[in-house]
Amino acid sequence: MAPSAFRFCPCCAEPLALIGRMEDGGFTQRLRCPACGFTHWNNPTPVLAAIVEVDGLMLLARNAAWQSRMFGLITGFMEAGETPEDGIRREIAEETSLQVSQLSLVGVHDFQRMNQVLITYHAVAHGTVRLSPELVEYKFMRPEQVRCWRAGTGFALADWLRGRGFEPVFMAAEPSRDDDSPSI
Repeated sequence: MAPSAFRFCPCCAEPLALIGRMEDGGFTQRLRCPACGFTHWNNPTPVLAAIVEVDGLMLLARNAAWQSRMFGLITGFMEAGETPEDGIRREIAEETSLQVSQLSLVGVHDFQRMNQVLITYHAVAHGTVRLSPELVEYKFMRPEQVRCWRAGTGFALADWLRGRGFEPVFMAAEPSRDDDSPSI
């Protein structure tokens, strides 16, 4: 079971406990409230990602919260009431000020460490890059220059690269704080 921020029942404030029971054809343990029966399902969160292409080059950005010099895809959480396509168009516009002219689904991948499901798109975009405060730096790269990391968006990027005739190169490990790697 993935770690959870839930410690107390949101219905009655009693402490949650890991309680097992038979459900959906098998024994399952979940955080449950012994007082009122609330179940914390801890379902994965949908996250949108984009391989943004501008004039034939990939746009990679560095998040302000990242300690390493790693660059990645444009990502963000899907909001209630929007389609994944509308959500990734919104994220690209909010984070880079670019407008999307073409959008195609690359794939859906799990990112279990963060309890997320990644929905990744290839977006052809245009305009002038102006970063949101969430991002501190960006660079453009040719697809064959990029190295993929071995999780989440790295697997999505590898699938996209293979679809374009490039064999993806994976990083050996997580980047260090000083790594100036142009990687996803």
